[in-house]
Amino acid sequence: MNAPLESPDRGFASLGIDARVADALAALGYEEPTPVQRAAIPPLLAGRDVLAQAATGTGKTAAFALPLLHRVTPDARVAERTTGLILVPTRELAMQVAEAVHRYGKPLGVQVLSIYGGASMETQIRALKRGVDVVIATPGRALDHIRRKTLQLGSIRTVVLDEADEMLDMGFAEDLEAILESTPKTRQTALFSATLPPRIASMAQRQLRDPVMVKIDREVVPDGESARVRQVAYMVPRAHKMSALARVLDLEHPTSAIVFCRTRTEVDELTETLIGRGTRAEALHGGLSQDQRDRVMNKFRARKTDLLIATDVAARGLDVKHVSHVVNFDVPVDAESYVHRIGRTGRAGREGVAITFAEPREHRLLRNIERMTQQRIEIATVPTVADLRSRRLELARASLREAILEGDFEPFHGIVESLAEEFDVMDVAAAAIKMLESRDETDEADIPTVAPRPERTSRDDDRRPSFRERERSGERGADRARPSRGDTRTDGRPERKVAGKPAAKSGAKARATPEWTVARLWVGAGRKAKMRPGDLVGAIANEVGIDAGSIGAIQITDAYSTVEVPEEIADDIVAALKATKIKGMKVPVRRDRTK
Repeated sequence: MNAPLESPDRGFASLGIDARVADALAALGYEEPTPVQRAAIPPLLAGRDVLAQAATGTGKTAAFALPLLHRVTPDARVAERTTGLILVPTRELAMQVAEAVHRYGKPLGVQVLSIYGGASMETQIRALKRGVDVVIATPGRALDHIRRKTLQLGSIRTVVLDEADEMLDMGFAEDLEAILESTPKTRQTALFSATLPPRIASMAQRQLRDPVMVKIDREVVPDGESARVRQVAYMVPRAHKMSALARVLDLEHPTSAIVFCRTRTEVDELTETLIGRGTRAEALHGGLSQDQRDRVMNKFRARKTDLLIATDVAARGLDVKHVSHVVNFDVPVDAESYVHRIGRTGRAGREGVAITFAEPREHRLLRNIERMTQQRIEIATVPTVADLRSRRLELARASLREAILEGDFEPFHGIVESLAEEFDVMDVAAAAIKMLESRDETDEADIPTVAPRPERTSRDDDRRPSFRERERSGERGADRARPSRGDTRTDGRPERKVAGKPAAKSGAKARATPEWTVARLWVGAGRKAKMRPGDLVGAIANEVGIDAGSIGAIQITDAYSTVEVPEEIADDIVAALKATKIKGMKVPVRRDRTK
């Protein structure tokens, strides 16, 4: 009898991957390609440019790294031998991608180097002089090395832009264009992005040659099955957020969680408060040194800390598979940030929980996120004191049951027997449980229940797309298009007026009137200080962790600049900018008094 035919090989070898690399992947536990890998690897191996849209956590790194390794020819005798360049938005992601490429390329003897700001320039220069095959870099530091001529791009065969939408949102558009112009025209280019707004399409049109389009849609959950990430929001007055967070964490009992905050200050304050409550919490934000950030992440990955309190920018690109819960201490001002945040949980087939704390005035932001993601966010009630006590009793019962099963309580029989002579045995046991469950109850007052503020109900609101939806479609209001940063206005349309004055024609970027309530900030640096719109956008996006599309009109004069931001987080932005440097200098920042 003939043996049954084996099913076709669905492993990486079937895609044309080098056998040595395929074996290395198998040893690492990668058995079958993900959809984005199966779609992107063959055209990349064939030398085609690729424009790929896929969400975080879908296996994008291997999708572009494995074909890139095929075009690398390690040669220890050649110093300037770099043939692969991968650009990423953050230091953390650079380190993560570099580690993955090193693992994949180890059988080929590939030398990999990550270069990013905050690390020693001299150390990076020495490594580049020795020679590396693949460089993973943040745009700013890559451009620094290019200008110093310490990063030679003449031999580059493949350039990858990973998380391209994030890099544009962080103000790297001009840097990316300059880097790409420094590479050979014959290079292969791969652009990977979670979203494809008009700015990405414009860049792809300029920099990619007849690209293969790869789009991996969000996973459709069949009827009757639950989504991997349960999304829930609690309406809480700002003064009660901390207490609400503690209660929700008590009830949810996460195995590992990331709590996102808007600013560094909020991260530090929340971390200190949680540690004071006996929680193993660590802070992660851009104000920490790279060594400090590495130590925090190593502790979190090793499960030596329960909660990671982080800003958006610091946590972008982190891949920690055991995260059970993601908490938004504040509602993100745009849907894309929300999607990136909750993408940290529910990975590798695991179930995850995304929790958001919203003030009543932020209800509209939640609705915008729902419309953008086409996913419902459940509005729940903050646990009451009774809920907490019920949970604690449940935990006490579980602890007692475990202790009974373990035994070894002979030394305590004498106490129980002596008390049983005076009291009922049931009362003795209940008193012991009461002592076991007792704790500081300073926060144990019911948190006020609040309702969301009613939204406007005009017919225009019913049919008008949101600010972010119009941005993604390339439309801002009636026949208004937003030029990308670095573009000049050439369409002949009238200049937008602010406070009854025409926008500055020189150094001002035309940005559409935001849909949200705006506050205008005054920044004490202008053209004389070589301030550019991209500098302000990058500083706000990096320090506060908001999407660049949520920043409104920017005007730059000789002596100062103004920028429109969401009113809801204006004070947070002012505090964050005061605590950092813009273009390497401290500048005064306040609300604009000329409005």
